[in-house]
Amino acid sequence: MIPPTQNRTHAPMPERIIIDTDPGHDDAFAILLALASPELDVLGITTVAGNVPVAVVTANARRIVELAGRPGIPVHQGAERPLLRDPMHAADIHGDTGIDGYDWPAPANPPEAEHALDFMVRTLTAAEPRSVTLVPLGPLTNIALLLRRAPHLSDRIRRIVLMGGGFFEGGNYAPAAEFNILVDPEAAAIVFGAGIELAAMPIDCTNNTLTPDWWIGRLAALGTRVGDACAGMQRFFEIAGNRKYGTRTRPLHDVLAMAYLLWPDLFAGRLCNVEIETNSELTRGATVVDWWYRTTRPHNCTWVRQCLDTPELYTRILARLATL
Repeated sequence: MIPPTQNRTHAPMPERIIIDTDPGHDDAFAILLALASPELDVLGITTVAGNVPVAVVTANARRIVELAGRPGIPVHQGAERPLLRDPMHAADIHGDTGIDGYDWPAPANPPEAEHALDFMVRTLTAAEPRSVTLVPLGPLTNIALLLRRAPHLSDRIRRIVLMGGGFFEGGNYAPAAEFNILVDPEAAAIVFGAGIELAAMPIDCTNNTLTPDWWIGRLAALGTRVGDACAGMQRFFEIAGNRKYGTRTRPLHDVLAMAYLLWPDLFAGRLCNVEIETNSELTRGATVVDWWYRTTRPHNCTWVRQCLDTPELYTRILARLATL
């Protein structure tokens, strides 16, 4: 007779992640999705200057974890400016707070005193090889600083799954550059050249994965603080974004990177070479994708080009948000 212990199935261990972020409406949705997903173990959140200044995004990250009922998730403030360039923000899309559209209370708790880099170094030092996934949702400044400060810890990183870049869609903040890469292209070049398993969720995919017409109504219908906050944020995000880009609804760029971690079956892409332009004033921040393998440069990035079922994607996200 087979012993009972041999006849059991065990759920896989959650993927341990650090979210590096600059909330940002879409960052907020991505954090909430991660906190609602048992497949992910959020070790902490690090913040970086991007959509708004770093002190503001840090307070936003605290607001979001508290909204989700997860106040114990540590939030660590990180880089306040890019490696070499002046800061660039996106208040025209995200509002002065970065997450306009909801009457957010002040955070109940301050961020951790420990700097984001120190937190990442400490966490990775204690980790097993290839056991922690980094999920950058903003400019890549913190990740580049980590790889420069502690290159010996790169073997502890399982993979990097980021939101950033655009090739077939061009750029959203410059003709050839997406915002996250444009803000700190030197940092992006370091990360893409680090030799770590990397997947990019670019605007090539997100711009063609717009929220459905029913999205705001069903968020509001949840009847929860999370649903109210998400509906309010989405309303503001759509007003500002639709006016700027001429769209009917808006893509939630960063949440798609988190969704790729959870449901890779909903996406299609290709492992290829991606290089970052840092010198040209005309194309600074461009992500140059060798999609058709025209060069012999090494394949360093899975470039996610398509969502295969947009209604199903947002149905799954809504179901997770409903649990918070």
